[in-house]
Amino acid sequence: MTHATTVICIRHKGKIAMAGDGQVSIGETILKKKANKIRTLFKGKVIAGFAGATSDAFALFSRFEGKLEEFRGNLSRAAIELAKDWRMDKALRRLEALLIVADKDNSFLISGTGDVIEPDDGIIAIGSGGPFALAAARALIKYTDMSAKKIALEAMKISSDIDVYTNKQISIEEL
Repeated sequence: MTHATTVICIRHKGKIAMAGDGQVSIGETILKKKANKIRTLFKGKVIAGFAGATSDAFALFSRFEGKLEEFRGNLSRAAIELAKDWRMDKALRRLEALLIVADKDNSFLISGTGDVIEPDDGIIAIGSGGPFALAAARALIKYTDMSAKKIALEAMKISSDIDVYTNKQISIEEL
């Protein structure tokens, strides 16, 4: 199964930035270096990113987009309804991916166990390099005056220096 790793979302100084690396792997083999794990949805008002099994993530993107449309862009409601479906549906329960979604008001991590988690500090990171990117972003927010976008980029670079499944082909979206 192909896996995509490391996405971070940062809410800082009135902006939201989401960054993802470009690596897609099967086991220890790199299949792709420039995958885009970040998308804007709902007329550019929502950013979403994924880590995990790539085909599963695309299925979740599609379902999440449908929920956004169904609930007219209400991110909280769409996230909760996707998590409910994901947990209750036998086929969906087998999906191995995580989503981060954000709009101007909220940021959430959505998992297949029914979790919809909003971070306390405005930072969420997923994937194998997620803990490294998260730690780097927290330090950069605390000790620098960088923008959300710059922090996301630098945190991903730091993660890519530590995690072998995270590369430096970084894509970023900002709201």
